[in-house]
Amino acid sequence: MRITLGVTGGVAAYKAAELVRRLQQGGFTVQVVMTRGAREFVTPLTFASLSGQKVITDLFGDSSGGGANLESAIEHIAVAQRTDLLLVAPATADIIAKFARGIADDFLTTLYLASTAPVVIAPAMNVNMWNHAATQENVKMLRARGVTIVDPAEGYLACGMTGAGRLAGQDDIIVAVREVLKAERDLTGDTVLVTAGPTYEDLDPVRYLTNRSSGKMGYAVAEAAARRGAKVILVSGPVNLETPTGVERADVRSAKEMHRAVVARIADASIAILAAAVADYRPLEQHAEKIKKGSAPLTISFEATTDILAEVAKNKGQRIVVGFAAETDHVAENARKKLLAKNADLIVANDVTAEGAGFDHDTNIVTLFSRDGRDLALPKLNKSEVAQRILDEVVRLRGVLQGTTAAKRSAV
Repeated sequence: MRITLGVTGGVAAYKAAELVRRLQQGGFTVQVVMTRGAREFVTPLTFASLSGQKVITDLFGDSSGGGANLESAIEHIAVAQRTDLLLVAPATADIIAKFARGIADDFLTTLYLASTAPVVIAPAMNVNMWNHAATQENVKMLRARGVTIVDPAEGYLACGMTGAGRLAGQDDIIVAVREVLKAERDLTGDTVLVTAGPTYEDLDPVRYLTNRSSGKMGYAVAEAAARRGAKVILVSGPVNLETPTGVERADVRSAKEMHRAVVARIADASIAILAAAVADYRPLEQHAEKIKKGSAPLTISFEATTDILAEVAKNKGQRIVVGFAAETDHVAENARKKLLAKNADLIVANDVTAEGAGFDHDTNIVTLFSRDGRDLALPKLNKSEVAQRILDEVVRLRGVLQGTTAAKRSAV
């Protein structure tokens, strides 16, 4: 597995050299990204010699030869796509603040925003800086987003003070890395079927009825499930999105086609996450020729489409089934009704009228309504982070349901 190690500007930067060696001994490939401050303490050559990998120091590469090239300008995207975990050790108060506030002014901060990989941060700084309300608020914010923080150790600090602020021990950091990666592969052996995007319901050769779904949420779920070790089958309506790495994709157009694709693949799935915005109705008649404009009102008759969620959940067996509810009012009430009516295990509901939560946004604000009665309201998060939370809840809920089933068997 590949770890990207961010090294920032603090006295503890020299300890990152030994950390590279320890990670390599553990079987990891390590690529180092250094901030400008880190280079005041340790040279890039040190890490290049230890890791055997290119050390990245600038967002736009070395400009001494006449400026950046296209490859260096998009390198943060390439690194983001191939890393399995981003580890920052040591992490200064400055880098923690930038991560928390979404500031991207160098390679490491830009990489953080571009990556969907799990993040582990090991802070190291003066005790007063660590205890400052601003730093603690930033740490709390990152933890809420799913970032793992390896708390600094207490002891004598380079500044002469004593207290919390020393870089955590390497054993503690490596344990945290392994725990996160183990958790991130918790869907190994599962096959996850995901639906995404809208459907197009043809009215005539020119016109069709659809909705505003971009498919971004479903694609984020598919990518996250693949990162966590699952075999992922993505049944997609018409969208302008690239297929996530390692995901098998089947393209469909209409609700009828999506239904057929799901039925053909559902038997292999241990988890079904039906995020697509499938049309509830389609025109009763599809005209062979374009409907001409006239002066009289036009009346169109509709028929209901197959309820894919209800059909999948009807005979789900041990399969976990997740549905989505895009609401404009009474979100909790409608989501709970849908959870029961469809026999789903989890409903992901949102108010599409809320700012940052509607269609085609990169963010979402959702509440997860679970079969065991738990309601989990999430703040506004990037859709990749929402996807991770959904999968976290799927794993948790599966454990609860399996435990309940085992208890019933024991009672019998």
